[in-house]
Amino acid sequence: MTGNGPSAERRPNHLIHETSPYLLQHAHNPVDWYPWSDEAIERARAESKPIFLSIGYSACHWCHVMERESFEDEDIARFLNTHFVCIKVDREERPDLDEIYMAAVQMLTGSGGWPLNVFLTPELKPFYGGTYFPPRDAFGRPGFRTVLEQLVQAWNEQHDRVAASAEALTAALQRAVDQPAGGTGAPTADLIDCAVHELAATFDPAWGGFGDAPKFPTPANIALLLRAYRRTRDAHALDMATRTLTQMARGGLYDHLGGGFHRYSVDARWLVPHFEKMLYDNALLVHAYLDAYQVTGNTPFATIARETLDYILRDMTDAEGGFFSSEDADSEGQEGAFYLWTLDAIREVLGDDTPLFVAYYGVEQDGTFPSREPYHAGKNILHVPRDPAVIEREFGLSAQELEARLAPLRAELLAIRSRRVRPGRDDKIITAWNALAISAMAKGYQVLEDTRYLDAAQRATAFITTRMNDAGGLLRTFAKGQAKLPAYLDDYAYLLAALVDLYEADFNTIHLRAAHDIVQAMETRFRDAAGGAYFSTGDEHRGLLARTRSLHDQAVPSANAVAAQALLRLGALTDNAAYIERAREIVSSAVPRMERAPLGTMAMLCAADFLIGPRQEIAIVGEAEDSDFRALLDVARRRFLPNTVIAAIDPDAPDAEAIAEVVPLLANRDLVDGRAAAYVCENYSCALPVTTPEALLDQLDSASFSR
Repeated sequence: MTGNGPSAERRPNHLIHETSPYLLQHAHNPVDWYPWSDEAIERARAESKPIFLSIGYSACHWCHVMERESFEDEDIARFLNTHFVCIKVDREERPDLDEIYMAAVQMLTGSGGWPLNVFLTPELKPFYGGTYFPPRDAFGRPGFRTVLEQLVQAWNEQHDRVAASAEALTAALQRAVDQPAGGTGAPTADLIDCAVHELAATFDPAWGGFGDAPKFPTPANIALLLRAYRRTRDAHALDMATRTLTQMARGGLYDHLGGGFHRYSVDARWLVPHFEKMLYDNALLVHAYLDAYQVTGNTPFATIARETLDYILRDMTDAEGGFFSSEDADSEGQEGAFYLWTLDAIREVLGDDTPLFVAYYGVEQDGTFPSREPYHAGKNILHVPRDPAVIEREFGLSAQELEARLAPLRAELLAIRSRRVRPGRDDKIITAWNALAISAMAKGYQVLEDTRYLDAAQRATAFITTRMNDAGGLLRTFAKGQAKLPAYLDDYAYLLAALVDLYEADFNTIHLRAAHDIVQAMETRFRDAAGGAYFSTGDEHRGLLARTRSLHDQAVPSANAVAAQALLRLGALTDNAAYIERAREIVSSAVPRMERAPLGTMAMLCAADFLIGPRQEIAIVGEAEDSDFRALLDVARRRFLPNTVIAAIDPDAPDAEAIAEVVPLLANRDLVDGRAAAYVCENYSCALPVTTPEALLDQLDSASFSR
């Protein structure tokens, strides 16, 4: 983390009472930072000063660089304090501010990113902005100090022109982000076909992934491709998904010792990552790898999902059950230092086993980190450059023998690595991202049958619903023992989906009851009276230039898309036609967006796929510990059934009648000749119950998708 050393001797600024680790990192900067607050805004208005708004997050490498170079610089800080009111925002706490002012900077410059630095009038209207600024003029580019001087001169000498520019930009911004979705048409399968075609046009056949470097993991792309394959048996759709997942897992993007994925790769072949790790990336990628495992039966996909879940449990889980937000890229002032290895360091630990390890993980004497910085000389990013089958032949090992040899070697190096200085960790707990992790843990339990994942999902759900809730509804963040900030649509929508996922893991109807409450809160807080998609913010989020809607995917899926999928599933489980109709309204409103920009609306296309159908419901009847019941459940859980809901009941349980009231799909479902049974329904028509895994498999394979 930055902000250590001499700066710790300074008097703290106004951030010292915040709970966000990112804001606290800046609490001893010489810049007189304020949090986003009435106090700061009122001061700007009283003194007629422009606002310097800087938005970032804890795991952002270039945020740390700009802090070190500019916000710790006494001269720059003095100038900022004299001429501006300075506000620092954690984008993970305030996604609404980040979305609005990111859009403004993109309009101004054509690009965006973090750190996000925006200059506002006291009325919060933007007039200039950018991302990273070097501290001084260099290479023909003005430095931050020069930019500040020019802005102050313009503010003082051309104030009317600055104000007019801010007014025009604000009006354009409001037109762009504060408009209805504008669609009422029914989605069709052609939308999905067009999206797959566009993905194919950007697909990298050599290394997987989509587009050029830098390459980001795109779980929503994978989800749609696997759905498309299930719908059409398009082999290229499956190949794009599986090749991307395979190459990402073999590259340096994946942490081969500790599990989990870094944020993105700076190159096309997934070798050199930006080393930060985000909770949301890893939760979403667990889904992608488990989906691929269900489709293909390819065990390495299951292994990657398991190792990623284990990473979250080991390194990203609070003692009370919540999940932390992220880990930094840097440690000891160097990016990636925690993860890099020299050949000599590996040889010192592994001894005679070194040749096998370095052959498999691409370790070289000169290193594989393509950096000109002296620190990186001879450093290696562990990756798998060759097909494992080549290593098996080279060393005369079977696949099982190779893994048996490598596993203890990885464990030895992981133990050594754990003694290094760790990257900084943002231990803030965010409701939306925790919900994504709950869903990942719930699915991990269903597919991998590891009860640790179910326990983690249940504990995190209990934490969110008790510690991050008050009389006013859900809260966004929890840190330093304090929950605060009214939650956004993504917090509610992702939690709704997580509750449905958790129900399908443990079949406890308490989760469905809680899900009903979430739906009612979403309708009350975020619904547009004109219909269509939900707003991203509620009435509690005041002082914003515009009220936005989440229809496009960002690093996380569109909250409206997640809400639509969850409403469809909850509606099917509870026989609630109003929920299904609400989902239809959301998806239909987004049809024009899906037609114009399919690559930005993958999650909504997945919701459309569910809505188009056919949709299935599976009711499994029997005692939970009965082997026949477990065998039927295993068949359903090991299949890739994205447009299916699964419910279960023990008809002899004392609360069976109450359960069937919550889940009408289970009403009047009985054992067959005293044996556990599965009932498969599709498009409001149910097949005869079956009692064997083979018969259930036959029914699932004869469903509409497979005919």
